[in-house]
Amino acid sequence: MTPRELADQICATLRQNGHQAYLVGGCVRDLVLGREPADYDISTDARPERVQQLFPHSLAVGAKFGVILVLENTAIEEGVAEHPAQVEVATFRSDIGYSDGRHPDRVVYSDSPQEDVRRRDFTINGLLMDPATREVLDFVEGRADLRAGIIRAIGDPRLRFAEDKLRMLRAVRFAARFGFRIEPETLAAAQELASHITQVSIERIREELTKLLTEGAARCGFELLDETGLLAIVLPDIARMKGVEQPPQFHPEGDVWIHTRMMLEMLQPDCSSTLAWGVLLHDVGKPPTFAPAKGPGTRIRFDGHVEVGARMAEALSRALRFSNDDIEQIESLVANHLRFKDVHQMRQATLKRFVRLPKFEEHLELHRLDCLSSHRNLDAYNFVQRFLAETPPEQVRPPRLVTGNDLKDMGIRPGPRYKEILLAVEEAQLDGRFSDRQSALDFARSITLS
Repeated sequence: MTPRELADQICATLRQNGHQAYLVGGCVRDLVLGREPADYDISTDARPERVQQLFPHSLAVGAKFGVILVLENTAIEEGVAEHPAQVEVATFRSDIGYSDGRHPDRVVYSDSPQEDVRRRDFTINGLLMDPATREVLDFVEGRADLRAGIIRAIGDPRLRFAEDKLRMLRAVRFAARFGFRIEPETLAAAQELASHITQVSIERIREELTKLLTEGAARCGFELLDETGLLAIVLPDIARMKGVEQPPQFHPEGDVWIHTRMMLEMLQPDCSSTLAWGVLLHDVGKPPTFAPAKGPGTRIRFDGHVEVGARMAEALSRALRFSNDDIEQIESLVANHLRFKDVHQMRQATLKRFVRLPKFEEHLELHRLDCLSSHRNLDAYNFVQRFLAETPPEQVRPPRLVTGNDLKDMGIRPGPRYKEILLAVEEAQLDGRFSDRQSALDFARSITLS
């Protein structure tokens, strides 16, 4: 069963039992725009306990706020789906008080869909749809704003943003995703309240920023972040890129901020989050290492910006509470992004180790975007692509020919020397000096005797 089929079935059941039930929010917006919704939400006058009574296979994921998650029955009963369809069903309500700047302190249930819509964030997300007739109910002029391409808060935008500070980031993300503009009063409210975004949990901020980076409109999104004043609050190290000049012989496009935005513009929809953050942060070390040209024959320099940037990227991704694996990958993307300039001169062993970096395809793509957003020279990129195409995988990652046990059999006492010998053997193997075990053992013996 698809989520759409499950949503229709839930609405039909609610209505058959005397309740109002409508598709609501983002799914209606997407249907009106001719897009396939990622998920479906339902709004009803049935109270949460009644929803659970009608749908035994459900979870009270937000019972405090009247939200019940209804799961596909047959998938649970028969085990026919690993990921059963699921739909959130929320009771009509008004929200009272937002002392934490994110969630209502309490809710008052209602029998009125109009009242329920007025608590929502933006007019384009305030549409209801009758599931039986597909008629759209619009109490907030959301369809007009969809036609005009406008993100507008429902009611007073300052009140909407004061209730839930995350809505400011969501306004930016929706505007970028759909190519809409933020209505002037809504934009002014975001600019006025931008500093309050720090009341939102860092995990939710990270989630919104990651969506902004990976939904296919990252450049527009970050320009809107800057316009609203949110960029300087949530990512001050990125805001500092503005106006940081670069040597024109390598970066004819302009300053670090321009260069980074050009790379963001080329990120593909649904790209990996680590690649997106790597692109955003790859030059984060340039502002603190900027040194102007000191005279004729000299140029702007950023000495040590890779090392500084890697440390900054690690600290920022840790502060944003990424997983350890993601932190390691983001830091690696920043730390290695300049190594491509040396690939033509690398020894075979060094080059093979380089292309064996975890998720090397992300390193390669970051380099491609870096080149296309500056000097446009793809020689190193094409060189590595040819190397990967022409070099058998077993030569890039050959089996280990000598082990610690072999060294022990040679009479070498365990210790730091083991690592040195094994590394030297692997280097020689990667350089193509031998490919058989006996030659590798002979090489290891020659090292121990030297």
